[in-house]
Amino acid sequence: MTDQTVLVAIDIGTTKVCVLIGEVGGRSGGVDVIGIGQAPSDGLRKGVVIDIDRTVQSVAAAVDAAERLSGLKVRSAFVGISGMHVGSQNSRGMIAVSGRQHDVTREDTLRAIEAARAVSIPNTREILHVIPRGYVVDGQEGVRDPIGMSAVRLEVEAHIVTASSSSVTNLTKCVQKAGVEIDELVLTPLATAEVVLTDEERELGVVLCDIGGDTTDVAVFQDGSIRHCATIQMGARSVTSDLGLLLRVTPDVAETLKIKQGTALPLEVDPDEVMQITSIGEEVPRPITRRHMAQIIEARTAELFDHVAREIEAAGATNRLQAGVVLTGGGALLTGIARAARDQLGMAARVMSPTGLGGLTDSIAAPPYSASSGLLIWGAKNWSADEDDVAARSLDGVGGRLSRLFRSLMP
Repeated sequence: MTDQTVLVAIDIGTTKVCVLIGEVGGRSGGVDVIGIGQAPSDGLRKGVVIDIDRTVQSVAAAVDAAERLSGLKVRSAFVGISGMHVGSQNSRGMIAVSGRQHDVTREDTLRAIEAARAVSIPNTREILHVIPRGYVVDGQEGVRDPIGMSAVRLEVEAHIVTASSSSVTNLTKCVQKAGVEIDELVLTPLATAEVVLTDEERELGVVLCDIGGDTTDVAVFQDGSIRHCATIQMGARSVTSDLGLLLRVTPDVAETLKIKQGTALPLEVDPDEVMQITSIGEEVPRPITRRHMAQIIEARTAELFDHVAREIEAAGATNRLQAGVVLTGGGALLTGIARAARDQLGMAARVMSPTGLGGLTDSIAAPPYSASSGLLIWGAKNWSADEDDVAARSLDGVGGRLSRLFRSLMP
C-alpha cells in the first residue's frame, strides 16, 4: 500500500470530531474504511471555531486514534465546513466558443464556469465551491455535458457557495496545527449527500437535513444538482436545552431522557405513563408524565421544521420535491422525528445512514457518521494521482478546487 491509495476525511462538529481513513480501490472495489478516530469537540459553537487550542486538541486526538487503528500516518485530509457563516447563490456565466470548428472544449467550459464565478462578494468572504448545474448551448437549455457540441455561445448555470474568510482561516489553522494539511475544504451537506442521497432522488427533487449538535444543514437538490443550501441555528442540543430548562435537570440528565424516553410524537405516548426525575437542587424525585416530555420535544422539532420549510420556500422548491426529505446526523436518531417532519412539511420523510463504504463500517453505519463518510466518498471522487491533479493541488483557493471539481462532474 502506498500513501497515494489512502484518503482521509475529517468532520469537525460541535459535539465530536470524527476522522476516517479510507483505502481507495480496496477489497470492496470502492473505498474501504481502515481507520476510525473520534474525540469530543467543545471548541466550536454554531459551526464556528471559538477556541483554537481546544479544537486543535480534539482534531489531534481523533487523528491519533485513527492512525493507531490503521497503522498509517495522516498527512492531509478532506475537511468538512458548514455553519451560519456559509451562504450560497446561483449565477450564470456566458462565453463565446473558441476554435475554428466552434466545438465546445473542456477549456470553454472552464472559462464559462470562471465567468459565472465573477460575482460580487464582500472582501470578508471567499468562494468555496462553484458547482455547474447545467449548460445552455446556443439557447438550448438542459445540456449536462456540452463538450464536443457545436456552438457559438455557451452559458452555464452555477451554484456558488461562499464562507466567511475568518472562519475558513481559523478552521484551516486548527487542522494545520494538529499536523494535517488540507486537501480541500468541502461544504458538509455536499459531502453528506454522497452517502445518503441517490441520483434519482436528486433528479426528482429532495431536501437533505443534517441535524447536528448546534446547527442543522439544509440542502435542496433539483434536476440532479444542488439548488440551495443554508444552515439553521438549531440542532439536537436545542431539544436537550429545552428539556433541561423546563424539567430543571442537568444537561447530562436531559440528554439521557431524550435518548431513552424521548419522542417527537406526544399523541403516541400513554398519557398515564409516569417517570421519576430528580431536579437540580432537589433530593427527592418527582413524577412527570412521558407525554409532557414529548410535548416539549415536539415544540422544538416543530420550530426546526418550520425553519426548514422557509428554506425550501427560499429555494423556490415548494411542492416540487417529489423525493421528500432525508434526515441524517446525530439529531435524526430522535424517536418519531421522521413522522414529525412528514406531518409538518407535508412530504415523505425518512432517516438515512451512510452507504457506499466498505471495510470497518459496522461502527459508523449510523446517521451521526454521514458527514465523515460523505467526505471520504467526496475525496475518492475528486482525487487522482495524475500530474494534472498534483498541479491542481498546488494552486491556492478556488483554482485548485475548481479544477478538481470539474473533473468530478465531467467525463
